[in-house]
Formats: sequence, C-alpha cells, structure tokens
Amino acid sequence: MPGSGFDDVRGVLHPGEHARLAALDRRAPGPAVAPFVDGYWHVRWHLPDADTYDTKVLTHPNLHLVFEEPEPLVYGVQRDLFVRRLTGAGQVLGVRFRPGGFRPLARGPVAELADRRVPAAELFGPGVAEVSRAVLRAGAVAEMCALAEDFLRPLLPAAPEPAAEEAAAVVARIAAEPGLLRVTEVAAAAGMSVRRLQRLFAEYVGASPKWVLRRARLQEAAARADAGTPPDLAALAADLGYADQAHLTRDFTATVGAPPTRYAEGTPD
Repeated sequence: MPGSGFDDVRGVLHPGEHARLAALDRRAPGPAVAPFVDGYWHVRWHLPDADTYDTKVLTHPNLHLVFEEPEPLVYGVQRDLFVRRLTGAGQVLGVRFRPGGFRPLARGPVAELADRRVPAAELFGPGVAEVSRAVLRAGAVAEMCALAEDFLRPLLPAAPEPAAEEAAAVVARIAAEPGLLRVTEVAAAAGMSVRRLQRLFAEYVGASPKWVLRRARLQEAAARADAGTPPDLAALAADLGYADQAHLTRDFTATVGAPPTRYAEGTPD
C-alpha cells in the first residue's frame, strides 16, 4: 500500500473526471511551518452555467484550514465521504496540517473537531477573515501560500510536542506498512498499549486508529479501481487484509456509495 504523502492524490474519487473540471495545485510549506504543515493545496474551477459537479474525497487523517468564500473554515477529519458541490467559477486555498500539527491551534483534543466545519474565526479570531480575503485576491498561487504562511508562522510554537511527532509517525507507519491490519498490531509496532494509542489519536490525530487503518485500505482499493483495469476483487481483498471479497465490497459500498466493480466503470454517481 503506497504512502499517503502530500503529493499523493489518492482519496480523490474519479480523479480523471475531477481533473477535467477543476485544476489542483499543491505547494510545499516553508521550513518554519513544515513541522506542522504538510502543504498547501489550491483548487480552481469554472463550470458552464447551471452545471454542477460533486467532488468526492476519501479524506486522510488531517485537519485543514481553508480560505474560501463566504468565510474561511477549519475542517476536522471528515470520517465519512467528503462531498463538495462545485458551481460556477471559484477557487479555494487549503492548508493541510500534519497529523498532530493542528493541536497547538485547537482548544482541546482535535477529535472534538471530527466531522465538523468550524468558522476559522472561532479558533483564530476575527482577523482571519481579512487574511482570507487577501489570500483569495492574490494573483498567483505562490503569493496565496506566502500570505497563508505569514499568518500561521507567529501562531505556531518553535517545534511540535513529542507526542504530536509520535502520532504523526504512527499514521505514517500505517500508510507505509500494509502488513499492519489491526489496532493491536499498530500498538505493538509503536511500543504502546492499545488504550494509549487510542488516547494519542484522539488528542492529536482526530480519528481512531481503527478508522485510519480502514481509510488507508479504502483509499488503496479506490486507487486500484481508478487504474483503468477492473480489479481482481478476491486478490485485492486478500492484499488489503479483508476476510473475503464480500467484506471488501460491503465496506467500499458503505463508504463510497457504489460497489468496487461499478465504481471502476469510471462514471461518477
């Protein structure tokens, strides 16, 4: 199972169709915020009048600060399928935080933000609205990222807490090691109890270890279904640690809204 680094577009469903309708640009963070921020992402779209398109994403275990209209928002980890309807023309700039990276900016465990879209002013104060307007007025993506980084830099500590770094390392390990299939295995590999792992993820990641494991498997299943050749579901289920093909199909359908075979046909729902 490949890693889920910032340059990895896995998670975006029907990525070819999405790329035809919306331009995605990703930028690396500067060194001052890199311990906390994976990177910046910019999406610009222009749809014909009356047309709409539903962007659907199997999100990663990351929190985002998004500069958008009518107001900037903080997105906690979205545990269900994330859907955003695009209409007309527009753009957004997002800041994707590393697992654990948003904790210094939150008012409590980041699990409290799960599945929520919170006005950024609630966490950053009313001044973030003017920053958002300046970001969206900027003429180039590089300038937008620089403005966002200028805003964040003084709000972040000199370095992440050791526990935040520990949480990020466990999330990275789950993405990199397909042999880790159960929470007990993840805890053992990290050298901690299951209970401590669960507390660590609630405080710093925003989703449970079980969810992170399951989401990594579903992202891999979707990526293979998007590869252009209908996947061998029995082999895929075995590769991803499912008990059988039926288990994979149920899990995929419950989250994505279509079974893997229909999803692989390439027609957005």
